[in-house]
Amino acid sequence: MSTETTHERGAQRLSLEQLQKWEALKYGMFIHYGMSTYTGAELDDGSHPSTLYAPDKLDVDQWISVARDAGMKYAVLTTKHVAGHCLWPTKHNDYHVGTSGNKTDVVEAFVNACEKRGVLPGFYYCSWDNHNKFGSRTFSDTAADERALFPERVQLAYTTREYQDFQSAQIEELLTSYGKVAEVWIDIPTVLPRFYRQELYNQISGLQPEAVIMMNNGISDGSSYPIDKAWPADIIAIERFLPNSHTGHVKWREIEGKKYYMPGEVCDPIGREWFFTEEDQPRSDEELLGMYLVSISRGTNLLLDVGPDKHGLIPQKYVGALQRLRANLDRLGMA
Repeated sequence: MSTETTHERGAQRLSLEQLQKWEALKYGMFIHYGMSTYTGAELDDGSHPSTLYAPDKLDVDQWISVARDAGMKYAVLTTKHVAGHCLWPTKHNDYHVGTSGNKTDVVEAFVNACEKRGVLPGFYYCSWDNHNKFGSRTFSDTAADERALFPERVQLAYTTREYQDFQSAQIEELLTSYGKVAEVWIDIPTVLPRFYRQELYNQISGLQPEAVIMMNNGISDGSSYPIDKAWPADIIAIERFLPNSHTGHVKWREIEGKKYYMPGEVCDPIGREWFFTEEDQPRSDEELLGMYLVSISRGTNLLLDVGPDKHGLIPQKYVGALQRLRANLDRLGMA
């Protein structure tokens, strides 16, 4: 037997069987969609009116049909990104789809579409919020020239207890209103203090005990894990990178004196941008195939981001690229 299979069960919350079941999904769709789709700014400043969000052909079923047909087994939706605009009609502020140019509850439509098509749903939620600050200081509050001159000032981003209470209230709303979810993806947890990350982790695991929890540890190949910025979590992010070429993804990690089994998840866009832009083209068929094969062979899942356009549809240029990737995987017997 291998070292891993004879290893102790680990100190992690989820069992090895539960985590390995998630690993067996292998391939998912990250869906970046929201206010940034309409402003063209990934790190939107949160100042635009809710009505600017106005898809005229919104079809969430199309998104999940594309994911299913591509061979993806799960999908993770950006319920709230940096702009702070929410894709569900939250009761905790007025910056959401219910006050927008299209009042469809996208989160509800997403979960329903996943259920109909056998794709497991996951929710992304960003802790960096430029609209709902409650006295917090975000990365956007430090000017770009200051960041260049004084990189240490980036560390001055923080969240207040009032913002943390707001985030907890929205997380409860999301995780109690739409049924079971397979993954909860918390972005930019570095702005949350350690005590609150633990509080948030406990809340999520209490509301969705079977969900895998990601606290995004940032842009890296996953070789090192920044406990001070992203712990606790169930899985490790490998953002904009592939797993280490020498070691692959190392799943057993020692954290604060205990051993944890922590699977990895590569996340990267199908093109170069997280949100749809007219100019962004899909990567070549060869590169996409390589991303898939390297991610899986080095022991991680691949969460490939595909952004719907301003109409609310995944455009044909991405659909075609995903179909060709599926055909290539079929030929290799990998789908």
